[in-house]
Amino acid sequence: MKFSFRPTEGAFYDLFTKAAQNLVRGTELLNELALPDADVQSVSERLTDVEHDSDQITHDLYKKINSTFVTPFDREDIYSLGSQLDDVMDHLEAVGNLLYLYGLTALPSLPREMHELVHVLDQQAKLTAEAMPQLRAMKGLQEYTIEINRLENDGDRAYRMLLVRLFSGEYDALTVLKMKEVADELEAACDAFEHVANTIETIMVKES
Repeated sequence: MKFSFRPTEGAFYDLFTKAAQNLVRGTELLNELALPDADVQSVSERLTDVEHDSDQITHDLYKKINSTFVTPFDREDIYSLGSQLDDVMDHLEAVGNLLYLYGLTALPSLPREMHELVHVLDQQAKLTAEAMPQLRAMKGLQEYTIEINRLENDGDRAYRMLLVRLFSGEYDALTVLKMKEVADELEAACDAFEHVANTIETIMVKES
């Protein structure tokens, strides 16, 4: 039987779970942009509210690290995981803000590949939110890390096809520059989800 001198105190796990649930809220808001007559300003403003909420969760997590003598797993891993979850939210907020500020939703339609990237992010967010409570027991996480990596590959393919679309001559040069910036934020969010999964994999190895 394996014994552990680590505490079972659950505040860290609760904060990770809240942070991941906020990512689901973020991707759900981005999904609204695919709806007819979407209120882009409202989506952007609500994404900013969710991002502020995530910042507070991250701040609470850092305070908890600094006030806890013995943590459930390595401090640097707790810090890294919290920071990476916050990074994902920053990218999601940037997508909504740029689409609104650049007026891109005034186009007849956004590229299909852009919606495909949002769909990938939505799947990654839901998987991450389901995985966070499992950190406590360190069980059932291997499938999560594999699936997040598979989805990141799907996101890479959608991103490459989006670039092909942008540089096909379908859009004017200024619109291409604006949409390229949005595309880069979408791809960065996919990568950031993979960074979260990689950190969890590192924690699993250390704690096994």
